Amino acid sequence: MTSPVLLNNVDHRDLRVAVGHHARYGDAINQTRVFPAEFEELQRDYAILIRRDDDGSLFATVLLGLDPDENLFLDGERWDARYVPAARARGPFSIGVSSDGEPMIHVDLDHPRVGTTGERVFRDLGGNGPLLDYVSAMLQRIYVGLETEKRMFEAFAAADLLEPATLQLDLADGRRYDIPDRFTVDAGRLAALDGETLARLHRDDFLRPALWIASSLGNLRHLIDRKLRKEAHG
Repeated sequence: MTSPVLLNNVDHRDLRVAVGHHARYGDAINQTRVFPAEFEELQRDYAILIRRDDDGSLFATVLLGLDPDENLFLDGERWDARYVPAARARGPFSIGVSSDGEPMIHVDLDHPRVGTTGERVFRDLGGNGPLLDYVSAMLQRIYVGLETEKRMFEAFAAADLLEPATLQLDLADGRRYDIPDRFTVDAGRLAALDGETLARLHRDDFLRPALWIASSLGNLRHLIDRKLRKEAHG
């Protein structure tokens, strides 16, 4: 497997990338990482949950399914939601940083989306095609998110907003799914914050993400409903 290479309209003028979503593209996963710049869109369809990595740093994910390799938002060749998380929408593209610190788009030529069919990345005269414009916007959300999420989670911790959560999801047939080692924003603590703390969170634009995380937990019920519908239809 080769490493991602810097994307350019000379070497990759004929590059095509398959669109749509399917297990063959790596979309059969039950969670994916997400970033603060997309929380507003995410909270309409997904439950945003916070985890710790092996180094103890906090990061955000959304649940896509309850069983291993289960993505309940996959419906044939499409993603059944109003918004596709940027980490899944970016396809074979990623952000790399040049020697002078500039973010640059790279492409993994071994990615299953890359082939002889699909949408062209560049136009005939070398300009960006619609797919690349869309991917660039997704990569920007990831890049900005990586720059801001550490400060955001530190601000949540300083305001005592983070609440450990072991989620217990009960299905109508008696099955229970336990999802341990997660954190969420405690809605009660958020509502009780003093004016100074609220003003500080608002100033740094962390108040809205806190609200979106807290409100998104209601989507866990919708996730269970998705699972039951899919199972009922085989």
